[in-house]
Amino acid sequence: MATASPNILVVEDDRETRALIAKYLRNNACNVTTANDGREMTRALADHRVDLVILDVMLPGEDGLSLCRKVRAESQMPIIMLTARGEDVDRILGLEMGADDYLAKPFNPRELLARINAVLRRQAAAQTVSASTGATALTFRGWRIDFRLRELRNPAGARVAMTSAEFDLLRTFCERPGRVLSRDSLLDLTQGRNAGSFERSIDVLVSRIRRKIEPDPQDATMIKTVRSGGYMFTPTVEPVTNPVNGGS
Repeated sequence: MATASPNILVVEDDRETRALIAKYLRNNACNVTTANDGREMTRALADHRVDLVILDVMLPGEDGLSLCRKVRAESQMPIIMLTARGEDVDRILGLEMGADDYLAKPFNPRELLARINAVLRRQAAAQTVSASTGATALTFRGWRIDFRLRELRNPAGARVAMTSAEFDLLRTFCERPGRVLSRDSLLDLTQGRNAGSFERSIDVLVSRIRRKIEPDPQDATMIKTVRSGGYMFTPTVEPVTNPVNGGS
Protein backbone atom coordinates (compact mmCIF):
# COMPACT_ATOMS: atom_id res chain seq x y z
CA MET A 1 0.00 0.00 0.00
CA ALA A 2 1.02 3.61 -0.40
CA THR A 3 2.19 5.47 2.69
CA ALA A 4 -1.05 7.50 2.73
CA SER A 5 -4.06 5.31 3.46
CA PRO A 6 -6.37 5.25 0.43
CA ASN A 7 -10.00 6.28 0.84
CA ILE A 8 -12.22 3.52 -0.53
CA LEU A 9 -15.97 3.74 -1.12
CA VAL A 10 -17.71 0.34 -1.08
CA VAL A 11 -21.13 0.35 -2.78
CA GLU A 12 -22.76 -3.01 -2.08
CA ASP A 13 -26.36 -3.78 -1.10
CA ASP A 14 -25.65 -7.14 0.57
CA ARG A 15 -24.97 -6.30 4.19
CA GLU A 16 -22.72 -9.27 4.94
CA THR A 17 -20.60 -8.78 1.83
CA ARG A 18 -20.36 -5.05 2.48
CA ALA A 19 -19.28 -5.61 6.10
CA LEU A 20 -16.74 -8.28 5.11
CA ILE A 21 -15.11 -6.05 2.50
CA ALA A 22 -15.05 -3.02 4.79
CA LYS A 23 -13.55 -4.98 7.71
CA TYR A 24 -10.84 -6.57 5.57
CA LEU A 25 -9.82 -3.28 3.95
CA ARG A 26 -9.78 -1.43 7.26
CA ASN A 27 -7.56 -4.17 8.68
CA ASN A 28 -5.22 -3.47 5.76
CA ALA A 29 -4.75 0.26 6.30
CA CYS A 30 -7.59 1.54 4.11
CA ASN A 31 -10.09 4.22 5.07
CA VAL A 32 -13.51 2.84 4.12
CA THR A 33 -16.90 4.44 3.55
CA THR A 34 -19.87 2.25 2.67
CA ALA A 35 -23.09 2.77 0.73
CA ASN A 36 -26.10 0.53 0.12
CA ASP A 37 -27.32 2.03 -3.17
CA GLY A 38 -26.89 4.84 -5.69
CA ARG A 39 -28.38 7.54 -3.46
CA GLU A 40 -26.07 6.72 -0.58
CA MET A 41 -23.17 6.55 -3.04
CA THR A 42 -23.93 10.07 -4.30
CA ARG A 43 -24.02 11.42 -0.75
CA ALA A 44 -20.79 9.66 0.14
CA LEU A 45 -18.99 11.10 -2.90
CA ALA A 46 -20.19 14.57 -1.93
CA ASP A 47 -19.21 14.23 1.73
CA HIS A 48 -15.90 12.35 1.52
CA ARG A 49 -12.67 12.38 -0.45
CA VAL A 50 -12.70 9.10 -2.36
CA ASP A 51 -9.66 7.60 -4.11
CA LEU A 52 -11.37 4.49 -5.51
CA VAL A 53 -14.90 3.05 -5.73
CA ILE A 54 -15.78 -0.62 -5.37
CA LEU A 55 -19.15 -0.84 -7.11
CA ASP A 56 -21.52 -3.80 -7.21
CA VAL A 57 -23.33 -4.30 -10.51
CA MET A 58 -26.61 -5.57 -9.05
CA LEU A 59 -27.97 -2.80 -6.81
CA PRO A 60 -31.53 -1.85 -5.81
CA GLY A 61 -32.83 1.03 -7.90
CA GLU A 62 -30.18 2.33 -10.30
CA ASP A 63 -27.74 -0.45 -11.17
CA GLY A 64 -23.98 -0.32 -10.92
CA LEU A 65 -23.35 -0.03 -14.65
CA SER A 66 -25.49 3.11 -14.86
CA LEU A 67 -23.80 4.56 -11.77
CA CYS A 68 -20.39 3.75 -13.24
CA ARG A 69 -21.29 5.62 -16.41
CA LYS A 70 -22.39 8.68 -14.42
CA VAL A 71 -19.23 8.79 -12.31
CA ARG A 72 -17.08 8.36 -15.40
CA ALA A 73 -18.77 11.29 -17.15
CA GLU A 74 -17.48 13.59 -14.41
CA SER A 75 -14.34 11.97 -13.03
CA GLN A 76 -11.42 9.64 -13.71
CA MET A 77 -11.77 8.16 -10.22
CA PRO A 78 -10.80 4.47 -10.41
CA ILE A 79 -13.72 2.03 -10.29
CA ILE A 80 -13.63 -1.71 -9.61
CA MET A 81 -16.87 -3.51 -10.47
CA LEU A 82 -18.21 -6.49 -8.51
CA THR A 83 -20.76 -8.94 -9.84
CA ALA A 84 -22.06 -12.44 -9.29
CA ARG A 85 -21.71 -13.02 -13.02
CA GLY A 86 -18.28 -13.86 -14.40
CA GLU A 87 -18.77 -14.31 -18.13
CA ASP A 88 -16.58 -12.34 -20.51
CA VAL A 89 -19.55 -10.51 -22.02
CA ASP A 90 -20.45 -9.05 -18.61
CA ARG A 91 -16.85 -8.11 -17.91
CA ILE A 92 -16.61 -6.37 -21.27
CA LEU A 93 -19.84 -4.48 -20.59
CA GLY A 94 -18.40 -3.23 -17.32
CA LEU A 95 -15.25 -2.05 -19.09
CA GLU A 96 -17.37 -0.34 -21.74
CA MET A 97 -19.08 1.66 -19.00
CA GLY A 98 -15.66 2.87 -17.85
CA ALA A 99 -14.63 0.48 -15.08
CA ASP A 100 -10.90 0.09 -14.45
CA ASP A 101 -11.12 -3.50 -13.27
CA TYR A 102 -13.67 -6.23 -12.71
CA LEU A 103 -14.01 -8.96 -10.09
CA ALA A 104 -16.60 -11.76 -10.11
CA LYS A 105 -18.19 -13.08 -6.92
CA PRO A 106 -17.36 -15.06 -4.93
CA PHE A 107 -13.85 -13.68 -4.51
CA ASN A 108 -11.02 -13.77 -2.02
CA PRO A 109 -10.70 -10.41 -0.19
CA ARG A 110 -6.93 -10.67 -0.69
CA GLU A 111 -7.48 -10.62 -4.45
CA LEU A 112 -9.69 -7.54 -4.15
CA LEU A 113 -6.99 -5.78 -2.13
CA ALA A 114 -4.37 -6.77 -4.73
CA ARG A 115 -6.52 -5.29 -7.49
CA ILE A 116 -7.08 -2.09 -5.50
CA ASN A 117 -3.33 -1.74 -5.01
CA ALA A 118 -2.67 -2.43 -8.70
CA VAL A 119 -5.18 0.16 -9.88
CA LEU A 120 -3.88 2.81 -7.46
CA ARG A 121 -0.26 2.05 -8.43
CA ARG A 122 -1.10 2.47 -12.11
CA GLN A 123 -2.77 5.78 -11.43
CA ALA A 124 0.13 7.01 -9.32
CA ALA A 125 2.66 5.95 -11.93
CA ALA A 126 0.72 7.69 -14.68
CA GLN A 127 0.70 10.90 -12.64
CA THR A 128 4.49 10.88 -12.35
CA VAL A 129 6.11 13.25 -14.82
CA SER A 130 8.70 11.68 -17.11
CA ALA A 131 12.09 12.34 -15.50
CA SER A 132 14.03 11.59 -18.68
CA THR A 133 12.59 14.40 -20.77
CA GLY A 134 11.12 16.71 -18.16
CA ALA A 135 7.94 16.80 -20.24
CA THR A 136 4.64 17.21 -18.44
CA ALA A 137 2.65 16.75 -21.62
CA LEU A 138 2.87 15.41 -25.15
CA THR A 139 1.21 16.58 -28.35
CA PHE A 140 0.18 14.69 -31.48
CA ARG A 141 -1.75 16.05 -34.47
CA GLY A 142 -2.93 19.01 -32.42
CA TRP A 143 -4.03 16.86 -29.49
CA ARG A 144 -2.47 17.40 -26.05
CA ILE A 145 -2.18 14.75 -23.34
CA ASP A 146 -1.22 16.29 -20.00
CA PHE A 147 0.35 13.92 -17.47
CA ARG A 148 0.20 16.37 -14.57
CA LEU A 149 -3.48 17.17 -14.97
CA ARG A 150 -4.30 13.71 -16.35
CA GLU A 151 -6.39 15.15 -19.12
CA LEU A 152 -6.68 15.05 -22.90
CA ARG A 153 -7.52 18.10 -24.99
CA ASN A 154 -8.54 18.06 -28.63
CA PRO A 155 -7.05 20.37 -31.30
CA ALA A 156 -9.68 23.00 -30.45
CA GLY A 157 -8.52 23.00 -26.82
CA ALA A 158 -11.62 21.31 -25.39
CA ARG A 159 -11.17 18.72 -22.66
CA VAL A 160 -12.12 15.18 -23.69
CA ALA A 161 -13.48 12.95 -20.93
CA MET A 162 -11.41 9.80 -20.42
CA THR A 163 -11.45 6.97 -17.94
CA SER A 164 -8.33 6.29 -15.91
CA ALA A 165 -7.69 3.12 -17.93
CA GLU A 166 -8.16 4.93 -21.25
CA PHE A 167 -5.75 7.67 -20.20
CA ASP A 168 -3.10 5.18 -19.11
CA LEU A 169 -3.34 3.26 -22.39
CA LEU A 170 -3.22 6.39 -24.56
CA ARG A 171 -0.22 7.62 -22.60
CA THR A 172 1.50 4.26 -23.19
CA PHE A 173 0.90 4.64 -26.93
CA CYS A 174 2.10 8.26 -26.96
CA GLU A 175 5.31 7.34 -25.17
CA ARG A 176 6.03 4.59 -27.71
CA PRO A 177 5.01 5.96 -31.14
CA GLY A 178 5.80 3.92 -34.23
CA ARG A 179 6.29 0.69 -32.27
CA VAL A 180 4.18 -2.43 -32.60
CA LEU A 181 2.86 -3.19 -29.13
CA SER A 182 1.32 -6.60 -28.50
CA ARG A 183 -1.74 -6.98 -26.32
CA ASP A 184 0.42 -8.82 -23.79
CA SER A 185 2.90 -5.95 -23.58
CA LEU A 186 0.10 -3.39 -23.33
CA LEU A 187 -1.42 -5.35 -20.45
CA ASP A 188 1.96 -5.45 -18.71
CA LEU A 189 2.59 -1.75 -19.27
CA THR A 190 -0.84 -0.50 -18.21
CA GLN A 191 -2.65 -3.04 -16.06
CA GLY A 192 -0.18 -5.60 -14.80
CA ARG A 193 -0.52 -9.35 -14.73
CA ASN A 194 -1.42 -9.45 -11.05
CA ALA A 195 -4.72 -7.74 -11.80
CA GLY A 196 -6.00 -10.81 -13.62
CA SER A 197 -6.50 -8.78 -16.76
CA PHE A 198 -7.41 -10.34 -20.08
CA GLU A 199 -6.47 -9.40 -23.62
CA ARG A 200 -10.00 -8.47 -24.65
CA SER A 201 -9.87 -5.51 -22.24
CA ILE A 202 -7.16 -3.92 -24.40
CA ASP A 203 -9.37 -4.22 -27.49
CA VAL A 204 -12.26 -2.59 -25.62
CA LEU A 205 -10.08 0.31 -24.46
CA VAL A 206 -8.59 0.82 -27.92
CA SER A 207 -12.09 0.94 -29.39
CA ARG A 208 -13.16 3.56 -26.86
CA ILE A 209 -10.06 5.70 -27.45
CA ARG A 210 -10.54 5.51 -31.22
CA ARG A 211 -14.08 6.84 -30.86
CA LYS A 212 -12.64 9.86 -29.08
CA ILE A 213 -9.58 10.75 -31.17
CA GLU A 214 -9.98 9.22 -34.63
CA PRO A 215 -11.72 11.19 -37.44
CA ASP A 216 -13.21 7.87 -38.56
CA PRO A 217 -13.07 5.21 -35.81
CA GLN A 218 -14.00 2.53 -38.36
CA ASP A 219 -10.95 3.39 -40.46
CA ALA A 220 -8.43 4.18 -37.75
CA THR A 221 -5.25 5.97 -38.80
CA MET A 222 -3.74 6.91 -35.44
CA ILE A 223 -4.04 3.62 -33.56
CA LYS A 224 -3.57 1.01 -36.28
CA THR A 225 -4.25 -2.67 -35.81
CA VAL A 226 -1.28 -4.84 -36.73
CA ARG A 227 -2.46 -8.29 -37.75
CA SER A 228 -1.06 -11.00 -35.46
CA GLY A 229 0.89 -8.27 -33.71
CA GLY A 230 -1.21 -5.86 -31.72
CA TYR A 231 -1.40 -2.09 -32.19
CA MET A 232 0.82 0.78 -33.33
CA PHE A 233 0.45 4.49 -32.60
CA THR A 234 1.33 6.29 -35.85
CA PRO A 235 1.34 10.07 -35.19
CA THR A 236 4.51 12.04 -34.54
CA VAL A 237 4.62 12.80 -30.82
CA GLU A 238 6.40 15.84 -29.39
CA PRO A 239 7.07 16.77 -25.74
CA VAL A 240 5.71 19.93 -24.17
CA THR A 241 7.76 21.19 -21.26
CA ASN A 242 5.42 24.04 -20.26
CA PRO A 243 1.84 23.04 -21.04
CA VAL A 244 -0.79 25.72 -20.69
CA ASN A 245 -3.38 25.37 -17.95
CA GLY A 246 -6.75 24.94 -19.58
CA GLY A 247 -10.16 25.28 -18.07
CA SER A 248 -12.66 22.51 -17.68
